[in-house]
Amino acid sequence: MQRSRIALLVFSALVGSVVLTGCDQAAEQPKATASQGTPVGVVTIKSQTLTLKQELPGRVSAYQIAEIRPQVSGIVQSRLFTEGTQVEKGQALYQINPAIFEAELAASEAAVARAEASIASSKSKAARYKELLAIKAVSQQDFDEADATAKQAKAELLTAKAQLQAAQINLDYSHVASPISGQISKSSVTVGALVSANQAMALATVTQLDPIYVDLTQSSNELTKLKKALSSGLLSVDADIQTEVELYMEDGSVYPHKGTLQFSEVTVNPSTGSVTLRAKFSNPEKLLLPGMYARASIVEGVQENAVLVPQRGVTRNTKGQPTAMVVSENNTVESRVLEVDRTIGSNWLVTKGLSAGDKLIVEGLQKIRPGAPVIVTEATPLATQAQ
Repeated sequence: MQRSRIALLVFSALVGSVVLTGCDQAAEQPKATASQGTPVGVVTIKSQTLTLKQELPGRVSAYQIAEIRPQVSGIVQSRLFTEGTQVEKGQALYQINPAIFEAELAASEAAVARAEASIASSKSKAARYKELLAIKAVSQQDFDEADATAKQAKAELLTAKAQLQAAQINLDYSHVASPISGQISKSSVTVGALVSANQAMALATVTQLDPIYVDLTQSSNELTKLKKALSSGLLSVDADIQTEVELYMEDGSVYPHKGTLQFSEVTVNPSTGSVTLRAKFSNPEKLLLPGMYARASIVEGVQENAVLVPQRGVTRNTKGQPTAMVVSENNTVESRVLEVDRTIGSNWLVTKGLSAGDKLIVEGLQKIRPGAPVIVTEATPLATQAQ
C-alpha cells in the first residue's frame, strides 16, 4: 500500500514537470517572434532629374481680328464674298458705287493738265523777262511779277497732283478690301445699303485663326515662388523646353500641336491676383476657336536630385503636417515630418525630410509604431509608382 502511494506521487510529479515545461515553451514562442520584428514592405528612395510642369487655365483668343468699315460714303453696289468663308489679305469684300469718285478723279486729272499748261507759260514768260531785264527793257517790278506767277503756277500744279492722288485713293476705297487673311463673319449690310465713312457699325469681321493664341492665367504667388526657386538654384532653365506648351481641350483630349510661350505680363490683375501668359499654337484644323476654355501645361524648370515618394507612404499628423515612416539603420521604425511641394502622378515631390537611400515604409503601416523593430522586404519599385 505504501509502495502504491509512492508510485502515485512520483507519477504526479513527472506529469506536473511536463506540463510546466510545455507552458514555458509556449510562453517563450511569442516572445521570440516579437523580438524578431514586424514584417513591412519598403521602397528605397532614389533621387532623379525632374522636369517640373504646371497646369494653368486659359482662354483661346484670335491671332488677329479686323472689323471691316467703309472709308468713303456711298451705296453698297455689291457684296463680293461668301459669308463664313476664308478670305485673303487685299481681297475685295464690298463694292461701293464708284461713279462719284470716278468723276472726282477725272476732274482732278483735268486740274493737273491745266496746271501743267499754266506752269509752262509762266516759266517761259519769266525767262523772257529775265533777258529783257538784263538790257533794261522791262522794269524790275515786271520781272518780279512774272517770276512770282511762275512759282505760283508750280504750286498750283503740286496742289492739283495732291487732289488727283486723293481722288484716286477715294476711288480705291470704293473697293472695300480685307486687311488680313482669315475667316469672315456674316455681313451686317445688304446690297443697296447706304454706308458712311468710318461708321461705328462694322460691315463684317475677319478673324485669323491660324496661328492662334491661348491666354493663360497664373497666380502671382506661384510666379513669385517660381522666381525664387530659379534664383536660389533649386530649379534650372532648359532653353530648349522652357517655352514649350502642351494644350488640353475642353473634353480633356490632348491638342495635337504643341505651342510656344510668347510672353508674360509685367502687371498683376488687382481683382484676381494673377498675371497673364500668352502662348501661340498652330491651328490648321481650326479646332481652337476664340473664347474656348482650355488648360495648358507649361515647363517651369528642371530640378536636380528630386525626391519622389509614393503617396501611400505619406500620412498626416494631428497638425496636418505630412509624415512618413522609415527604417533606421538598426531596423527600427523612425517617424519623420516632411515638406512636400506638389503631387506628380501617384507620388509626392518631397523637398525636405527624405533623401536618396532612405527606406520608406509603404506596407504594414497599421502594425507598427516609432521605435518598433521590423523585418524589411522590398515593395513595388518607385519607378512603377511614379508613372
